[in-house]
Amino acid sequence: MQTPVDSISLAELADYVGAVLKGDPAARVRRVASIEDAVPDDLAFVANPKYASLAQSTKATAVLVEPDFPEISVATLRLKNPYLAFAKAIELFYQPPLYVPGVHPTAIIAPTAHVGSNAHIGAYAIVSDHVTLGDNAVLLPHVVLYPYVRVGSNFFAHAHAIVREHCQLGDDVILQNGAVIGADGFGFAKSGVDQGRIWHKILQSGTAILEDAVEVQANACVDRASIGETRVQAGAKIDNLVQVGHGSTVGADSLLCAQVGLAGSSRIGKNVILAGQVGVAGHCTIGDGVVATAQSGIPSDVAPGQIVSGYPAIENRRWLRSVAVFNRLPDLVRDMKSKLR
Repeated sequence: MQTPVDSISLAELADYVGAVLKGDPAARVRRVASIEDAVPDDLAFVANPKYASLAQSTKATAVLVEPDFPEISVATLRLKNPYLAFAKAIELFYQPPLYVPGVHPTAIIAPTAHVGSNAHIGAYAIVSDHVTLGDNAVLLPHVVLYPYVRVGSNFFAHAHAIVREHCQLGDDVILQNGAVIGADGFGFAKSGVDQGRIWHKILQSGTAILEDAVEVQANACVDRASIGETRVQAGAKIDNLVQVGHGSTVGADSLLCAQVGLAGSSRIGKNVILAGQVGVAGHCTIGDGVVATAQSGIPSDVAPGQIVSGYPAIENRRWLRSVAVFNRLPDLVRDMKSKLR
C-alpha cells in the first residue's frame, strides 16, 4: 500500500488517473470532497447528471468529469469514468490502519491449524482445529474461524466476522463486521402434528464457498447448503444485510445491494446488479447482465441482459408506463363516471 500524500499537483493527478487536464497544472489538491461540500484545495467529482449543476458553483480547486462535460470556472480532469478516478484519488490521501504481523495474547490458535506468514491475529480471535489460513491474513478482534475452514492469501476479516466449518475462501477476500459465512441454511421438513413438533430440521451438511476477491459487508449472511454448496464467484460484492440462501450461486462480478434476499437455490448470473431490497424466489435463474431496480420482487426466471422493476418484476420501461397509468387511475375513474352520468 502506498504512503498517503499531503497534496498533489493537478498535472501529477491527471497522469495518475489517466485524465485530460483543463486548468493550471501546478495547482494542488489536498483531499477529495463531495461537489456540494468542496472548498479550495479540494478535488470533487461529478458522476451523476443530477449533480452537474453544482459544478457551476463549486469552490473545489478541480473536478473529475466526463470528457464532454461543459466548461466550468474551475479546473477539470476529463476521463470516461470519473467515479473510478474518484475512488483512486481517495487512495492517495487516506491511510487505513496498519496491522503489523503478530498474535494477540488473548487469541486462540489450535495446534492443528496452519497459519501463513505475516498474519495479524487480533484480540480474542479464534482459529480452530485444522484451519488453513494463507499468507498476509488480518483477523481483527473476535473473528472466529470454525474447524476445517480453508482461506487463501490476503484475507481481511473485520471484528466479529465468522466463517463456519468446512467453508472455503479464496485469495483477497474481505469480510466486514458481523458477516457470517456458512451458517445453517433455512431448511425444515414438515413432519405432522402427530409426531410432536411440526418442523424437522434438515441437517445442513454442505458448505459455502467464496472465490477470489469477494467482499461481504456488514451483517450479511451466506448460508451453507443442505447438500452440495453455496458459491459466490470471483469479484462479486455483497452489501450490508444481504441474505444468500442455501444452495445458491452468485455469478462473477455481480453486485447484491443492501437487504437483497436470495431464497434457496437461486442462480444469479455474471455482472448482475440487484439493487436494494430486491427479493428473488427460490430456484429462479437470473441471467448474465440483468439489472433489477430497488424493491423488485422476482418470482420467476429473468433472461440475460434485461432491466426489470416492480412486483412481479417486469421489463423496466413497461413498469414505468404502468406506474404512470396507476398514478392516473383516480382521474380516469372520475372521467369515466362523469361520462356515464
